[in-house]
Amino acid sequence: MADRRDKAALVSETRRRFEAEYLPDKSDKYDSRDVERLQQDDKWVENYLIWRQDVVDDTLKMIDQSFQWRKEYTVNDLTESVLPKALLENGALFLHGYDKEGYKLFWFRVKLHVRDQKQQLEKKKLVAFWLEHYAKRDHGKPLTVVFDMAETGISHIDLDFVRFIVNCFTDYYPNFLTKIVIFEMPWIMNAAFKIVKGWLGPDAISMLKFTNKSDVQEYISGEYLPPHMGGTDSFKYSYPPLVDDDFQTPLCENGPITSEDEHESKEEIDADAKETGDLNEEQNLNQKKMNSIEQNSKSEESDKTEFKPKNAKKALTTFKGPLLHISPAEELYFGSKETGEKKCLIVLTNVTKNVVAFKVRTTAPEKYRVKPSNSSCEPGTSLDIIVSLHGGFAASLQDRFLIMAAEMDQSSGSGVQDLSQFWKEVPRTKVMEHRLRCHVIESSKPSTLTLKENAFNIPAKTNEDLHMQLTHLLQINKRLQEQIDRCLWFQQLSAVLSLLSITVVAFCFYLVYTQRG
Repeated sequence: MADRRDKAALVSETRRRFEAEYLPDKSDKYDSRDVERLQQDDKWVENYLIWRQDVVDDTLKMIDQSFQWRKEYTVNDLTESVLPKALLENGALFLHGYDKEGYKLFWFRVKLHVRDQKQQLEKKKLVAFWLEHYAKRDHGKPLTVVFDMAETGISHIDLDFVRFIVNCFTDYYPNFLTKIVIFEMPWIMNAAFKIVKGWLGPDAISMLKFTNKSDVQEYISGEYLPPHMGGTDSFKYSYPPLVDDDFQTPLCENGPITSEDEHESKEEIDADAKETGDLNEEQNLNQKKMNSIEQNSKSEESDKTEFKPKNAKKALTTFKGPLLHISPAEELYFGSKETGEKKCLIVLTNVTKNVVAFKVRTTAPEKYRVKPSNSSCEPGTSLDIIVSLHGGFAASLQDRFLIMAAEMDQSSGSGVQDLSQFWKEVPRTKVMEHRLRCHVIESSKPSTLTLKENAFNIPAKTNEDLHMQLTHLLQINKRLQEQIDRCLWFQQLSAVLSLLSITVVAFCFYLVYTQRG
């Protein structure tokens, strides 16, 4: 509590001194919207203080510098329409995926960058556009920068542009950088990055992570790495639309829609109701079977037998969040095209004393329907969400789901309009998020088992798993072969150099001998 009071005092002092020492003489150099935000957004001021180790003098200098930069680059007014479309289409800069700590990845594909002084300002504004766009959406949650330097040479290096990117994080966006992952930096650029280290300063140098295929997954898992970096992410940058969020929204009960306030047609609702009824009937039947199994198990225990069924189901795995408990905890199990298994069950349990609103988003809204996808859960109750494939689509290992939840006041209603307004007003800091991956089962099991088994989160050693392991082994074998080839090349080179040396020495002795003769 004392630390919180100290921080509040520093925030208050920063604001007071900024108004007294900077604002009177430099108000024309600042955007009034930034000045207003400084007075209202405690978190923003705290980030400046954190980035300058709570030294108010240094914090004020950074605020002054960043505010002047923000007005010079018209950061608050940067939109897609004011940027050259060719730069947005280029794909040298974009946001996509997360590192292992859950921070968003800001990619700079260096090989796609071309030095051009005429477009330098527009390129810098593109960086500012992405950073500001993300900062507003995720309220300043830090980023991890990835410099992908595969297939690059000295002609791709633009130190002025690199310095600008570094300055964005060190001087303009406080407490916005977690690390800089540099992938496969050519040795010829070592000298250039010694200069970059000087720009970062001693505190930020520790954020530099030099990596290659063998160790990049220490920081970023394979699901968010492209194949040339040793990963499995099939993502290909394209524009439009903006690639700033893996999870597309909204996702309604009948597939993707254009607005959260849009309603389904009567025919769709009737069809969904019928399907839901059939599904509930199937669930009731499954529940009766499960109750029968439980009763049999209890009778077996009372007989004190040692028998344990071979097909006993694994206990349900659950993510225990502050608002909702979510089952399964990590993966949704779908069948392949051959098995035709297309439905999964997510169980939400409200562990608060208030109504909890939730909605579901996905990376592939065109493939899935979710029932319900935007609703609420009463205190202490559980609610089933049915996720199903439609339109002949098949699940993919790259597909993911995001469950967002926030606690509602007792006075809030739970109607469609109330929920829509609630999500527009709820602070981002009060929203719980949990992600689920998709797992594709390559088996010949009956399609009716998928929902039941998914609910109990049964793991399966599939052909897909074996294929991934085999691919991994082949990659290791390839790397070893490359190392052996390099060793053999160096060995042959050494042998040739040794032979040349011996020849030269012998020739020298011959010359000396003939001169003496």
